[in-house]
Amino acid sequence: SVGDALKDGFDGASRVMMPNTELEAPAQRNDAAPHRVPRRDRYRFQLRPHNPDHKTPGVKDLVYLESSPGFCEKNPRLGIPGTHGRSCNDTSIGVDGCDLMCCGRGYRTETMFVVERCN
Repeated sequence: SVGDALKDGFDGASRVMMPNTELEAPAQRNDAAPHRVPRRDRYRFQLRPHNPDHKTPGVKDLVYLESSPGFCEKNPRLGIPGTHGRSCNDTSIGVDGCDLMCCGRGYRTETMFVVERCN
């Protein structure tokens, strides 16, 4: 399915660096006259893998420039509330599960007994 293909691409994504020389990247033009560049030539530069031991990504490979910020610790500048003090589900393997939400810090369980009247 499409979702499986996207997940495979995400799992195999490569961190890359942008080229930093004029020989590698096309020059940016700021003059008033529009300069049409054919679409196939617009991005004629080679992305380099961040880790030199990794292979150069292909045209259909998913790439990223920087890692996403962590969600475990609070970061007000980025609007990340962190996960300290949140309730989690200790039997879930999803994003609400304690193993994932507590980021390996461990967690405390509470057992609650609730008495309700039947109709």
